[in-house]
Amino acid sequence: MKLRRRRTQHAHVALHARNVQFDWTDTALRWMPDEPVASHVVNSLNLLLPEGERMFCAAYSEALPYVEDAKLREDMLGFIGQEAMHAETHQKVLAGVLAAHGIDTAPYVRQMEFVFRNTLGPREGSTAATEARMVERLTFIASLEHFFAWLGDWILNADLEKHHADPRMLDLFRWHGAEEVEHRNVAHDVAIYFGAGYLRRAVMMMIVIPILLVLVLRGTRYLINQDPGMPNIGYPMLLWRILGAMRRGALPRLRALAISALSTFNPRYSPNSVGSTEQAIAYLAKSPAARAANQ
Repeated sequence: MKLRRRRTQHAHVALHARNVQFDWTDTALRWMPDEPVASHVVNSLNLLLPEGERMFCAAYSEALPYVEDAKLREDMLGFIGQEAMHAETHQKVLAGVLAAHGIDTAPYVRQMEFVFRNTLGPREGSTAATEARMVERLTFIASLEHFFAWLGDWILNADLEKHHADPRMLDLFRWHGAEEVEHRNVAHDVAIYFGAGYLRRAVMMMIVIPILLVLVLRGTRYLINQDPGMPNIGYPMLLWRILGAMRRGALPRLRALAISALSTFNPRYSPNSVGSTEQAIAYLAKSPAARAANQ
């Protein structure tokens, strides 16, 4: 396999997993009480993230034996540790919050298992085919990680307290978001190291954008229609209500999302353009869950 020399153009941050713990006792299902649809948009991430992040860990574990760059190996191991903790923590929300309110998450989770284990998982074949598929998976991860870092930066700066957001759920997503900003360069560096050029990354981004939006929309509608306190709605009404939540600042705006997506098609794109490492580390230093992990 042809590998590229890593050209690090950013400050190196030693990544490590934080063994956070959350108490979900009495956490409301609609954790932004005046923004129920926005609550479920964010809740949908709890449905898709565990399997997605397990796929990230599996792909990186598969790629590690090929990596000769010591610093990149260190970053990948830190990335695996953080993503494994993200998967475990969001998995606990399924039982501690969603199931506790009568939401049957199993059907949607089974679909995510199929997507991330079968459709996006490894496949048997020749050595060349196996290696090519691994590079495609690493490029897919790099595209997703751009959006996760962007979402992490958004939630670190969003004033969700004005929507009376539950402090524990807010800390969950801000802790996760801060770590996404902290390790935002890793997936991009890995994809390039494994030979993913501009064209491949651009094509993959065009594939990832609709997949991510569809999964979030389907997950949101699934949760709303399972929520006994909300009426069943179709996609047109759901989209209208999501746009309203965006205007009120309970969700990131569509225009900002589009600008962020388009920025990745710049040949000079760098993940450094997304968020601030200093802000992320500052939040992790004060996050209740992250601080408890250090005690």
